[in-house]
Amino acid sequence: QVQLVESGGGVVHPGGSLRLSCAVSGSDYFAIGWFRQAPGKGREGVSYITQAEGLTYFADSVKDRFTISRDYATSAVYLQMNSLKSEDTAVYYCASTPWVTIAQMREDEYTHWGQGTQVTVSS
Repeated sequence: QVQLVESGGGVVHPGGSLRLSCAVSGSDYFAIGWFRQAPGKGREGVSYITQAEGLTYFADSVKDRFTISRDYATSAVYLQMNSLKSEDTAVYYCASTPWVTIAQMREDEYTHWGQGTQVTVSS
């Protein structure tokens, strides 16, 4: 059973940075992904990283601003968010999946989810 717990959310000004953490327990997964849900909207795939090879994916909306990484000692996954915009305001979730679809993130493929952490970008 994979368990995930997000942390690191908070309030930042536009242009600022924030690093989210996902503590991962268990190893039965192919990749860890980050999704976000803005007020009044559905969940949007943001980024993923595969467990074995460290292959990564980024949504066009965050490409060149966000990075994803793993701590191989603790299995934690991090989402470094730079140049934040008000449009990045959302609850951010990490989740695990037994596989990925190339060049997209399908919410229904992710089987285990954390509880989410709030990110607010505001002046």
